Amino acid sequence: MAVLNHLEPRKVFSFFEELCAIPHGSGNTRQISDYLVDFAAQRGLEAYQDALNNVIIIKEATPGYESAAPVILQGHMDMVCEKTAGCPKDMEREGLELVVEGDTIYARDTTLGGDDGIAVAMGLAILDSNDLSHPRLEVIFTVDEETGMQGAMELDVSMLRGRRMLNLDSEAEGVFTVSCAGGNMSRCTLPVSREAYGGETAVITVGGLDGGHSGVEIHKGRGNACMLLGRVLAAAAKETELRIVSVSGGLKDNAIPREAVAVVAAADVGEVEAAVRKMDAALKNEYRVTDGGVFVTCDAGKKETAPMDAGSTRRLLALLTCAPNGVQAMSAGIPGLVQTSLNLGVLKTGEEQVEATFCVRSSVESQKTMLVHRLECLMEALGGSVKVSGDYPGWEYRSESPLRELMAEVYREQYGKEPVIEAIHAGLECGLFAGKLPGLDCVSVGPDLTEIHTTRERMHIASVQRLWAMVVETLKRMK
Repeated sequence: MAVLNHLEPRKVFSFFEELCAIPHGSGNTRQISDYLVDFAAQRGLEAYQDALNNVIIIKEATPGYESAAPVILQGHMDMVCEKTAGCPKDMEREGLELVVEGDTIYARDTTLGGDDGIAVAMGLAILDSNDLSHPRLEVIFTVDEETGMQGAMELDVSMLRGRRMLNLDSEAEGVFTVSCAGGNMSRCTLPVSREAYGGETAVITVGGLDGGHSGVEIHKGRGNACMLLGRVLAAAAKETELRIVSVSGGLKDNAIPREAVAVVAAADVGEVEAAVRKMDAALKNEYRVTDGGVFVTCDAGKKETAPMDAGSTRRLLALLTCAPNGVQAMSAGIPGLVQTSLNLGVLKTGEEQVEATFCVRSSVESQKTMLVHRLECLMEALGGSVKVSGDYPGWEYRSESPLRELMAEVYREQYGKEPVIEAIHAGLECGLFAGKLPGLDCVSVGPDLTEIHTTRERMHIASVQRLWAMVVETLKRMK
């Protein structure tokens, strides 16, 4: 049964609900990509779909706009899939359960995917309309933005004529994003050896953290469960001899981990339990403002495999203790802007190695390079290695932007105030498109989306309505 069919603008919310019924996590986009192609075919629109599942849909100008320069609308179709601990939903195969609560929409026990499903819904609503005025539209729906922007990186843009682009991948109404950081995914691999050890087994869990987006929320001081797990393990290792069996935590390199777990074998589990109690109290005090629900627990467990030997345990503790994490530098030129950061987003253990995957970001290319070099130096000293993937450029600020001025004019008329013009520390696909389309004039906007990439994600209905009005009016004035 439709949940959003009473909301205006009806086409926007109707398409959003249809999209939410289709599983579309990163790496699982074929079904939603085919849906977009079918949408275009049913309306006689020109469409392109590539092997990665990117889709471009083109609609010619409406009468009176034939001589206007084309405009590009862009958003990504994939979402971050997170769910609560007890949620039985298979997000690879099942759609979302939408709920309207006051002025907000959320998905029960899962992420909502308003980032960036609302961009796709707006693009479809514009393409579907017969009464909106606009130039030639070139609407780009990319894949796997949340896991490194691979779709945008490999997209063939040769059919595009537009050099004005409206990106709909921001999360704060009234903010015009006009520059972003570049970044990459740096995967640190630490080889480990295992041997028999006769100690008792315990399972240590760090949880209850708020998590969040590793770009736009990295400055909020929230705890990283993987890094805090390293602190807890180091504290326990000072009290009794122990061997690490496994460590794991986090699901996405660009999400701050909310929970991490270690299995250890210890000479004295009682000492481990005592160390855990002390760390539980310490972290509750340290993070009482940013992560009020943080906890550390120690439970009995059993070894599924032999523990790491003493040397491997020491090296892993050194990695989790010494690796840089969080904000590394603030911008000197733009007050309040994080310039450089990294986030240990995924920690996992195999039989012969441990992998720690970091999301590295900086608006200064040399500092991004510096952080990778720091990780390489650390891993070389520990006998490991670093592999960098998904490297993407930053998006430079344009001092002259006719598109930005037009949108600001519309915003002032509709809102009665000035928009906020800002740079962002999160990565956006705009930088990649600016590199592919020389001279591109681009602005990124979006409705209010709160706590994205978490199960507390909310999309604000009135904000979507106001953004829709601004986008429609901007297109109307693009003669």
